[in-house]
Amino acid sequence: MAVETTLVLVKPDGVRRGLAGEIVARLERRGFELRGARLLKISRTLAQQHYAEHKGKPFFGDLVSFITSGRVLALAVHGETAIATVRTMMGATNPLDSLPGTIRGDLALELSENIVHGSDSKASAKRELGLFFPDGLV
Repeated sequence: MAVETTLVLVKPDGVRRGLAGEIVARLERRGFELRGARLLKISRTLAQQHYAEHKGKPFFGDLVSFITSGRVLALAVHGETAIATVRTMMGATNPLDSLPGTIRGDLALELSENIVHGSDSKASAKRELGLFFPDGLV
């Protein structure tokens, strides 16, 4: 198995609802190591870079507006098959399709406010970690 580092964002709804600690605890209980953590308010420029693959899609503006609406906890999560395992732990993008036991299945109800983001591939993880941890400490 591959040891990987992936980006996890606790989105503004998760931070606002006080769920960051629970999400971190779930990741750590699963055996992952936190290599970096930053609580920040994402700028519009950073949001547009982060969601660049969705530029031109009808929901792009809503994504940018939501992710910039409050503080976000950015996490660099490290461990065996971190990318796929974290995405499984998060559940389906639409919380209504997420199984109980997943972060979204247990904690979210709306597609537009689905608590967390996780990188979907090695390439995305590398790009996204570079955006949120530009000092390269992860």
